[in-house]
Amino acid sequence: MKTDTHPTYFPEAKVTCACGRTFTVGSTKEALSVEICSACHPFYTGNEKLMDVAGRVEKFKARTAFAKASSATRAAAVTPKAKKAK
Repeated sequence: MKTDTHPTYFPEAKVTCACGRTFTVGSTKEALSVEICSACHPFYTGNEKLMDVAGRVEKFKARTAFAKASSATRAAAVTPKAKKAK
């Protein structure tokens, strides 16, 4: 059987939340950083909290604006075909 295949386990790993709360858990990393914990999660607190990670809302708005602009230019570029006289 192979030796040293398992990572080092830290029974007292320190977890730090973006809200400032710290607590300890068992982990393979010595220190963890999280964005949201049970002290600030809307499900547990009952407060609404909007999280915009990496500007996702702005990226979505930019994509929709680009799609509308490109569809408008395509619609303007398409001209109806002239009917042939018989």
